[in-house]
Amino acid sequence: MNILDTLHAVAHGYKGGCESLAPRLGMSAAVLRSKVNPNTETHQATLMNAVQITEMADDDRVLEAWARERGYALVKMPNVESCTDAAIVELMGEAWATHGAVGQEICKTLEDGRVEESEVDRVEKRIFKHAQVLMTIAARLRGMAE
Repeated sequence: MNILDTLHAVAHGYKGGCESLAPRLGMSAAVLRSKVNPNTETHQATLMNAVQITEMADDDRVLEAWARERGYALVKMPNVESCTDAAIVELMGEAWATHGAVGQEICKTLEDGRVEESEVDRVEKRIFKHAQVLMTIAARLRGMAE
C-alpha cells in the first residue's frame, strides 16, 4: 500500500473516523476526508498533515509505508529499561518466526513457476518485517551495553 492510501486508511480507521479526528487537527471532517482521499486533486495533505495524523492516531503505518517505498525497514528504538535477557529471547523467537514466514512466502511465490508483482510485494513485506525484528534485537542489545 502506498503512503497516500495508507494515510487514507489511518484517518478513516481512527476511532470515530474523520469526524472524530478532524477537530483534533483543527479542520472540518469534509476537509480532512478530501485531504486524505488519494483521488482528490483539490485538497492535498501536506507533510505536516501526515505527521499530525500519525501523531494523533498513534499509528505508524504512514511512516512504515514511506520507509518501505524508499527501501528502508523502520525500527522502533527500544526503551532501555525494557532491555532484558528475557526480552532478547522473546525477540529471537519472533525472529525465527519471521524468518520462516519469509521462506513460506517465497515458496508460495515460486510454486506455480511464475513470479507476479503482487507476490514480490508480499515477499518484500515479510523480508522488511524480519529485518525490523533483527534490527530491534541489535538495538536492544545496544541498550544493554555497559
